[in-house]
Amino acid sequence: MLKKLPLSLVVALFAFATYGQTIVSTSPQDQNVVLEEFTGIHCQFCPDGHAIAKAIQDANPDRVTLINIHQGGYAVPSGNEPDFRTPYGNAIVGQSYSGSGFGYPSGTVNRHVFPGRSMASGGGTAMSRSYWNVSANETMAIGSAVNVAVEASIDVNTNVLTVHVEGYYTSNSPEATNLLNVALLQNNTLGPQTGGGQGNNYNHMHRLVEMITGQWGEVINTTTAGTFVDRTYTYTIPAMYNNVPTELADMEVVAYISNTHQEIPSGNRAYPSYTGLTHANDANIRSITDIPATCDVNLGPEINIQNLGQDPITSLAIEYVINGDSNTYNWTGEILSLHSETIELPEVPFTIQGTNTLEVNLPSDDNNSNNTASTTFDKAPAGTRQVTMELQVDNFGAQTRWYVYNSNGTAIYNGGPYPNNNPQLIVETFDLPLDCYQFRILDTSSNGGGEITLTDNLGTQLYHTNGNYGNGERSPFSSNGLLGVNQNQLDNISLYPNPASSTINLKNAENANVQVFDVLGKLILSQNNIAVDAQINVSQFQAGTYFMKISKDNLVTTKKFVILK
Repeated sequence: MLKKLPLSLVVALFAFATYGQTIVSTSPQDQNVVLEEFTGIHCQFCPDGHAIAKAIQDANPDRVTLINIHQGGYAVPSGNEPDFRTPYGNAIVGQSYSGSGFGYPSGTVNRHVFPGRSMASGGGTAMSRSYWNVSANETMAIGSAVNVAVEASIDVNTNVLTVHVEGYYTSNSPEATNLLNVALLQNNTLGPQTGGGQGNNYNHMHRLVEMITGQWGEVINTTTAGTFVDRTYTYTIPAMYNNVPTELADMEVVAYISNTHQEIPSGNRAYPSYTGLTHANDANIRSITDIPATCDVNLGPEINIQNLGQDPITSLAIEYVINGDSNTYNWTGEILSLHSETIELPEVPFTIQGTNTLEVNLPSDDNNSNNTASTTFDKAPAGTRQVTMELQVDNFGAQTRWYVYNSNGTAIYNGGPYPNNNPQLIVETFDLPLDCYQFRILDTSSNGGGEITLTDNLGTQLYHTNGNYGNGERSPFSSNGLLGVNQNQLDNISLYPNPASSTINLKNAENANVQVFDVLGKLILSQNNIAVDAQINVSQFQAGTYFMKISKDNLVTTKKFVILK
């Protein structure tokens, strides 16, 4: 909810000669650039646009402001992907072009129409990235009717952002009414990006999260030479935007004035200062990265340390205790106030247990209430050496890949891609000697797939997913190298004839339970406690491939058979 300081509820328009200015220049200046870039996490060439925009800003750090607006189909998240969109993006993008031909990445430089550079057939301010640099340079050589300055601070105890904006008109604006806009951006947000080469760890910068002054800004009614604009806003930064966590240390404030909703004569940006830091030295264990179930006997934990003190943190003796065994890492570096750093602690051996405990301790400082944190993690499930995978392929089989890695990271089994529009049940059996393994499932479109189950020949479930695994999952498990007690009971079971047409004989399966599935994973037949040499009527089955799951004495095996007509 937007609030203003009591004295700023009334629009503050002053004649400079009467009141004077504080932070804005009163001398005529050229325009500063406000480059609004339209982008999305699934845009293949948007990282190239980000690089071009950054180069323009790096060459003119005091003259160029970047605003990245996630909007449109390329910005729509899938699965567990973050949602970087805002309520303002559609309108901002919508007023930038007309006709066909608009694409991503595109951007506007001060919302100005540069003849011959419009991306869309009907014209507009949106341009392809090849025109951003020349347009920015031309803009910075044009005089501006108004100068803009901004400063900001954040109270770290309340998350209240205070923004102070000043504008000064060195000449008459071409429009009698202007609009003052204040945007809040967030930097350094790790997330997915197609084409970025970083997977899910692409660093998203200048990401628009809020328009503090609303969609199109607040009205400035006097826009003649000598007009002084002085406004202050307060705004409480929430813990999240669209379930994406906010980071106070990564916030950036942008202020710009626009002639109506289009031309931007100038703008400026500021990084907030911070108030409310009560301790000189205060290292906070912000989090311990979740440790998945493991069968490894070495561990290198990852922690995030935040500096809640006034002074930089340059060294820490970090103690980490795994199942009672203590280790110390002497970290050196620099963490500025309110910033944080993820630290990977050196890998050390430990004695694995069913449930394991990790405790992290920091040296004593001005506030010891946040110097200790702990977590637990489990031992990965263990199975026998014979493991069966049942993978239900959906209509998008070409997106599916799977792998079984040994402890050396070598893929000893793998499969996929599979044909599209051909849902089927894939059954594979692996022979796994004593070792630690990892099963990986991958979906190239990042929206999951079909159900998957891994079980050993004693029926122990080593992995299961209902298919909601996004772009993929990794799950460890171990093999004890044994075949399992009485496994020969199932090994001796046989099916014949195979292929069959009307009847299948099941030999050496006395008292077993039988389930038959088609290639779509649909249960076709179920029989319990069958006779020692049973006959199963399959005359009603259509021609095709089927799988028979046989369970007996907590043992499970799967056999494939074919029906011919």
